[in-house]
Amino acid sequence: MTKFTKIASVSVLALIGAVTMAQADEWRGWAIHPEDYPNTVAMQSFADKVKEVTEGRIEPTVYANGILGSQPDAIEQVRSGALAWANFNMGPMGEIVPATNVLSLPFIFRDVEQMHHAMDGAVGQQFSDALSEAGIVALSWFDSGSRSFYNTKKAIHSPADMDGLKFRVMNNDLYVQMVDALGGNATPMAYGEVYQSLQTGVIDGAENNYPSFESSNHYEVAKYYSVTNHLIIPECLCVAASVWEGVSDADKAAIKDAAMEAAKQQRELWAARETASLDKVKAAGVEVNNVDDPAAFQSAMAPIYANFIAAHPDLEQLIKDIQATE
Repeated sequence: MTKFTKIASVSVLALIGAVTMAQADEWRGWAIHPEDYPNTVAMQSFADKVKEVTEGRIEPTVYANGILGSQPDAIEQVRSGALAWANFNMGPMGEIVPATNVLSLPFIFRDVEQMHHAMDGAVGQQFSDALSEAGIVALSWFDSGSRSFYNTKKAIHSPADMDGLKFRVMNNDLYVQMVDALGGNATPMAYGEVYQSLQTGVIDGAENNYPSFESSNHYEVAKYYSVTNHLIIPECLCVAASVWEGVSDADKAAIKDAAMEAAKQQRELWAARETASLDKVKAAGVEVNNVDDPAAFQSAMAPIYANFIAAHPDLEQLIKDIQATE
């Protein structure tokens, strides 16, 4: 091999190394919502900002509409580092990070504003620490609104009005207990099956926030939406711990700031989307009502809290910390 050949070989190897580094800097990001959804819009803003503040060293990309898999699949991919970042709802996270089940307790937050204060402060840091142990680093917290009951039969004013009605819930035992405690019959079911099940009478109702109720077209068949605000479940903008470990301290600080900006944007977009969705379903003939006595719904949850604390005594203080948050 000549001297020139050796130099050329070294140059080619250096070029290959540079290309490899560039590929390693691409952060593949998972999103379940479409491109125009508040969460996805905020994620794209985050991606653009991170690319800017790191001068292109990190280039996050957003893969919307769940094309990279379901949330359980995406959670495992983030934990393994196969995906660099994502936006996750805390509802399905409980099997992996038990502490996050606290966020699925009915009426754990008084309102959305209190949730923001709690998750942006010391309470949120406790959840971040718990997620980190499972390989996920929470950078900031998104809003997902408050969930209420809707059905095809009648307006719900008191727990007695739920007696005998069949409600679809997410696949979490806490949600089953919640509906049962209120006198209804809980039916865990895939989200994509709800519309037809409402239409055919397999179920009488479900529960969700205004934007989901509207975007899923459930309002076309369920004409009664009763505001209980029983679940306020935050979502994280998060990154794989294995990826985060390779980021410099300076870039970490800049990325964290970008994540906080994205959370602020998402919350503003979410609030506007809620208003627009509410206006749309009302215009379509949906009867929207506030329940007569929210305390009656809340007090029915006492056995659920007692059973949860008995099973998870180490989480009792976390519950108290949330409840004490102003």
